[in-house]
Amino acid sequence: MLISFDTELEKFDSPSERNKFFTELHGRRQIIIKQGKRYEYHREGLLDEIPNMRVDNSVFIIMQEHMRRMEQFFDEWEDKVNFKTFPVQLKEREMREFKRKSKVDLVDEIKG
Repeated sequence: MLISFDTELEKFDSPSERNKFFTELHGRRQIIIKQGKRYEYHREGLLDEIPNMRVDNSVFIIMQEHMRRMEQFFDEWEDKVNFKTFPVQLKEREMREFKRKSKVDLVDEIKG
């Protein structure tokens, strides 16, 4: 499934609430510098748990089997975020590449 979403800026209570939405969806990398040392942490988001292929900043593809979980997430933000879904038919070769790429992307994102 291809998912496209857009946020309605004026409906968020604050920029930090909007950031919370994106952090819960995409996760975030946190860098802390303490006593001259640099520490990096990855805070996972929903798309770290669900294999996906990003098409654009607010467009990505997931497998149908994960759609219910994604709908539940967007339902929590329904008054501030609009989303649409479109069925996507991948060729067998594209599906294999999707599965391979989504695993590689997850590993790369965790490594930072």
